[in-house]
Formats: sequence, structure tokens, C-alpha cells
Amino acid sequence: MTSPTLTIDTPAGPVRATAGPREADAVVFELGGAMRGSVHVTGTTDPHHWDQFTAIRACLGPVNSFKTTAPAEDLPRLARSRTGYRGSLTLYRYADRPAESVYPMSSATDHPPSERTASVLTAVLRGCAEYVERSADLPAILEDSRQRDTPGLLRFLTWSASYHQAEAARLEREARTAVPALKSAEAAWRTAAHWLAFSPHPVLLLMLADRPGSLTQEIRGLRWRAPYCADAATEEHERARRAQAEADSLRAQQRRRPRGRRPALVSTP
Repeated sequence: MTSPTLTIDTPAGPVRATAGPREADAVVFELGGAMRGSVHVTGTTDPHHWDQFTAIRACLGPVNSFKTTAPAEDLPRLARSRTGYRGSLTLYRYADRPAESVYPMSSATDHPPSERTASVLTAVLRGCAEYVERSADLPAILEDSRQRDTPGLLRFLTWSASYHQAEAARLEREARTAVPALKSAEAAWRTAAHWLAFSPHPVLLLMLADRPGSLTQEIRGLRWRAPYCADAATEEHERARRAQAEADSLRAQQRRRPRGRRPALVSTP
């Protein structure tokens, strides 16, 4: 079967991207024309829903840059340049509209590309990703990507749920201790004010003044701290709940995953 080739218009001129055979969870495009090298396209999670493998990620180089680093000599470069570049682009949907995010691009020596070069790299990544997004093999690529990434995601989400629950408990403790601390500080302020009325003294003035370390500033901070910690604890509980829900969803998908599929060539859209 002839490998499908697409032509991508870029500020540096046309780039030809030829899709190789699907490698289970990815397609690798060999580049020609205004660029040399390759682009690795695979499935990934929606940036806002880590249990939903509905997005496409294109990486500069022959490998998944989120799993391994390609040698400098294997990084894509403009046809008349010796500088290779790293980076990636993710296609997904947000509020039922197409969206994309670009991972910061840099050269093999960690220098950012020029604006023109960045436009070329982005156009090539977008073109390859959109091609795979329209291909008949997309469901298989997304499923294989889910199986590839699920174990690591489950470890992270389990840790995340535990971490956010611990943070919520810490913040709730701080909110509780702030209430009696505020009452004590207010009582001390009233006592100092009473003493000052009968016997003016510089120390009492410093205690009541609006300055760092004074009772006035302590009271202001404690009045703010209790509701802040309570609200932050609620947010941490929600983060923990979401992480746990996404982990449960991934485990459910693992139990019902299809079997027996074989890799195939990316078909022409």
C-alpha cells in the first residue's frame, strides 16, 4: 500500500509529510520539502478530563516526547538549518469547539525558535495531528493510547486524591484554630486599649498601632484567615473528589477494554 502524503503550507514553503504504518498507538510522519525529520502523532487525554482519551498530540521527532527524549540529531529542522527543535501540539475540543495547546518549543540547546520558525513548526504539527484526527484508525489509536497511559495516570490520580484530602484536612484545622485565636487577639486588644486610656505608654501604642506585629494587624489577618481556609478546604475536597472520580472511570474503562485488535496503516481520510 502506498504511504499517504499530505502537503502543509508554511511560511518557509510547502512541507510534505508522509505517514508510515500505524505503530499501535501512534503514526510517524517523515518530513520533506521545507522541513526534514519526523513527527510522532499519538492519542492523549483531554486537558480538562484526564480519564477521557479524546485528544491528539503531535510531537516533534520520531518518538513520544512525553515518554522519552529524541537525540538532538533526530529532531526536525528547517531544510536549510542545522538546528533541531523539540515541542508538541495537542488538538482537543473545548465547549464543543476545536481547540489546541502548544507545548513550549525549544532547540536542542534550549533556545526558543524565532517567530517565523515557530509558525512553521506549529503548522506542521497541526497538519499531521489533523490528518490523524480525520483518519479511520483514530478510535484504535486512542484506545491503544489509553491502555498505554492508564497505569501511570492511575498512580498519579491516586496520589493526587490523597494529597488534596490531606490538604483539605490541614486547612480545616487552620480554620478551626483561627477562630479561638481571633477571640483571644480581640480580647487582648480591648485590654490594651483599656490600659492605654488610663495610663498612656509607648508599648501599648505599638500594640494597638496598624504596624507589623501589632494586635491590630494580627486581628486583621485572623479575620481573613478563617473564611479563606474554609473556602480553600472546600476547593481541595473538590479536587480530591474529581481525581478519585477520574481514577474510578479509568479503572472501569480497563475492565471493559476491547481485545484482539491489530495495528493497521493509517487510511486516507
